[in-house]
Amino acid sequence: MASLTRRAALSLLSLSASNVRAQIQGMASRGVKASPRRKPSGLPFPARFTDVAPQAGLTHITVAGHRDRADYIVEVMSAGCAFFDYDNDGWLDILVLCGSRTADPPPAASNRLYRNNRNGTFTDVTEKAGLLRTGYAQGVTVGDYNNDGFEDLFLTYYGQNVLYRNNGDGTFTDVTKEAGLLSPTPRFGSGCAFVDYNRDGRLDLFVANYLEFDMKTVPRPTDTGACNYMNVAVNCGPRGLPYGHHLLYRNNGDGTFTDVTAEAGISKVAGGFGLTVVAADFDNDGWPDIYVACDSTPSLLFRNNHDGTFTEQGLDCGAALSEDGMEQAGMGLGIGDYNLDGHLDILKMHFREDTPALYQNDGKGNFRDVTLKAGLGVETQYVSWGTGLVDFDNDGLPDIFWVTGSIYPEVEKKFPNVPLKTPRVLFRNLGQGQFEELFAEAGPGVAALHASRGCAFGDFDNDGDMDILIVNQNEPPSLLRNDVTSGHHWLKVKLTGVKSNRSAIGARVTARYGGKVQVQEVLSQSSYLSVNDTRLHFGLGPAQTVDLEIRWPLGLVEKLAAVPCDQLIHVTEGSGITRTQKFKQG
Repeated sequence: MASLTRRAALSLLSLSASNVRAQIQGMASRGVKASPRRKPSGLPFPARFTDVAPQAGLTHITVAGHRDRADYIVEVMSAGCAFFDYDNDGWLDILVLCGSRTADPPPAASNRLYRNNRNGTFTDVTEKAGLLRTGYAQGVTVGDYNNDGFEDLFLTYYGQNVLYRNNGDGTFTDVTKEAGLLSPTPRFGSGCAFVDYNRDGRLDLFVANYLEFDMKTVPRPTDTGACNYMNVAVNCGPRGLPYGHHLLYRNNGDGTFTDVTAEAGISKVAGGFGLTVVAADFDNDGWPDIYVACDSTPSLLFRNNHDGTFTEQGLDCGAALSEDGMEQAGMGLGIGDYNLDGHLDILKMHFREDTPALYQNDGKGNFRDVTLKAGLGVETQYVSWGTGLVDFDNDGLPDIFWVTGSIYPEVEKKFPNVPLKTPRVLFRNLGQGQFEELFAEAGPGVAALHASRGCAFGDFDNDGDMDILIVNQNEPPSLLRNDVTSGHHWLKVKLTGVKSNRSAIGARVTARYGGKVQVQEVLSQSSYLSVNDTRLHFGLGPAQTVDLEIRWPLGLVEKLAAVPCDQLIHVTEGSGITRTQKFKQG
């Protein structure tokens, strides 16, 4: 049956765009009913989330179509966000991307950069930083592409993508044209990731494109021939529209990039409706692979061949489809070692009336769908987006969080049981590969109703636990402050490359603590079109020391024994721990 499923999927990929348009429309869903819930564990959850965005100063609205309708799919898909330290002061700053709407785009609908004031508040420095820009922003990746010590930004758009060089003085410069990244035609850019695919010490760039889109030819819900969902006229796509095609750019080391999509083998593959991109070493061979969550088409896993080329093996390795061989509406990606076996697993988000997909990695890059076995099949009622495998209570076990929200504002008017705004979802890790969904136990920030998209995970207040930044459509963002009362220990690891890329993207840390082992990598995109804090966070439970093994992107391995807990350590390639920092725990 599995081989038949693969053949069927490959057959679908070979369909022409016109055939797809004629046969199907909308996002894939398997029509799955939720699994029965197990008896609650009754265990306390010592982490509580409170939305502190208003008092923190995150006030600007993320525009995404109109509040009560969406004319086109370009409006409903945006946008991502980022936790990153643009001014190198040791405190996470915030970037929130912004979409737009047709007919009357608000002039203030810009991406927003918020500088961390180190006291729980932020200051909007967008204009001063040179980042004011309107349009349909979608995704972001963060990395020091020119190895000058400051994190740069690449943003995808419906229209024209943008590369911003960090000038090191609090400002950014648009260098898209000079870098050779200006597209001659508009594209629907989506996921993107900085990745040193050829291991030369410089960050290259992979860019996914969602679909081909033209407002002149795609009907709006009010037009003749409009698409529908539940017999309600809605925006069209992705199915029924031509696939996007994905791109790979090689960093030339002089501030410019070269399109190597064809020579790297990326263009051999039908693109599918690509969304979030993750570059990580899934088969443990020391070379970064590239995974693309695809909406309503099989997701893609590009295996690195170590010679500048890739081979797409998503179907063969079991990470393209659901357990029953069906397409799903792949949107957000969480990457982590959920079962503590030292391998990177994949969590993928989907449309309503479907489960998420949790793919367990065997260590060689072969995956098995363990969604139902892990207890995640109890939640199928929401359209799900940004996600992460993150240890929120510092017990040494990565938990699961994701955000939700519909893409069809018009449907709720006729069917109140299909609302636009829906709650966030949190599953605590019980160990032994099992998860349990939590509700009121996790605090008001989780239960709040929003139409959300991107989210990012990081410790914005430097108190030793992981907080959450969330993009809400047609509202200001949420900033969920995490307050942990368990007394569990933790360790943060900040890596700086020397021969490897300065951002250490692709570096792997294996932590051993209290009889457990957990692996994490420095990623340049995950969640949904978003970027997490690159300071790797390990909850340690009762353990007070941890042994670390660091594999740098160019292959150097360093080992650090009995590192004390409850601190941030700075590790420089080839030099071990170069600085430590204690946080004030709240």
